[in-house]
Amino acid sequence: MSNKVSLLEKLSLRGLEIAPSQVYGGIRLVPLLRSHFRPDLRLRQRRYREDIASVAVEGKMQEPEMSYISYIPHGLVLSWDEGTTDVAFGTQLQGRDGKVVDYGCAKVRVMHRMAKRESENSLRFLPLHLAMEGFLGMFFSGPAIAWQEYSRQALSEGLGTRWEMSYSGRAVGGFADALRVFEIHENQVGVLVFVADAIASAFIVPNPQDYRALHSTLLEDFYGELIFQYGLLYDTPLPMDVAIEADKIQNLEELRKAVAEMRSHWGNFHGFMAGDLLQRSLKTQRVYTLETFGLQRFITELEPKGENHIGEAIISEDGEIQYLKTYRLSAAQTRRVYLLSQLAKHDWNLEITARELGQSKDELVLRLEKAGFGYLLKQNLLEVARKNHKKGRK
Repeated sequence: MSNKVSLLEKLSLRGLEIAPSQVYGGIRLVPLLRSHFRPDLRLRQRRYREDIASVAVEGKMQEPEMSYISYIPHGLVLSWDEGTTDVAFGTQLQGRDGKVVDYGCAKVRVMHRMAKRESENSLRFLPLHLAMEGFLGMFFSGPAIAWQEYSRQALSEGLGTRWEMSYSGRAVGGFADALRVFEIHENQVGVLVFVADAIASAFIVPNPQDYRALHSTLLEDFYGELIFQYGLLYDTPLPMDVAIEADKIQNLEELRKAVAEMRSHWGNFHGFMAGDLLQRSLKTQRVYTLETFGLQRFITELEPKGENHIGEAIISEDGEIQYLKTYRLSAAQTRRVYLLSQLAKHDWNLEITARELGQSKDELVLRLEKAGFGYLLKQNLLEVARKNHKKGRK
């Protein structure tokens, strides 16, 4: 299969218009509009109705090896058909994939791969979980050299099981009401979600009809601890008033011009608010290549003390984003992946990594323990670091 789509280096809203925001309590939704959209690309939802969890696996389905376990309420099916203006809502979109295992207390769906080609012109993937699986798998193998500081488990199994906790969109204060009451524009294909004016996520689909069908699925996405806390604590965003100077309007043409200018100011400002997502360099991995589209997942270049995002995107050969879904990492998640990235960069050598980070080896050991990676290190190393830390505080 030819590969005409280059990897994303930065997120761009080229081909999209940023419309004025709508505010409900602490939730600000910024509509993204597309005046021209491709008639050959559509995105549909496939619902899963299992009790508590779905499981994505690798390997043979008869004896699956679990690689990712999470609650997954729905999948998305991408369909493409050159020259058509609509895609039939047929069985290939609504079918049930994977087998269901009944454990008595719960039913679990077992699915093969995060993204799976289902027919000549359809691809099923698990939204946002595709990005999270990549995030959890970063630097997963652990030490490649048998450094004496690492535990037997770390040397034989790597990091073992990695997990992260997140919150459903229904747990974010005011989000459900905001999605219910906000107006959906005629040509809207996406949205920037802000909670207490902190960018929470971006969501883009190929077609306005697809967006209307998938608008409410934002509640089924998951969000980090920061967004949950902001939704809990803040119910009023910053005032952002842009007004037309009525005394300078003499006719309809001047009014149209003033409205267009006001919308441009809004768009520029909201783009600025999302700058740490839209202007950041990305580390990108190609997941699946289609005829003229590419499915990719990414993480922003890590800023240890700043905001960081993971996400997934479908990019057409002209470089425009046809699908996008992002997740903002919490400070704790950023610390964990940053520490792993620094260890991997320096071949998991604790002394060299500590020196590059400007701290002592004991400080790095305690930092790893606080981040939840204490099990990687030998117990005596942890005890010595704790003892030296107590001495230094006296």
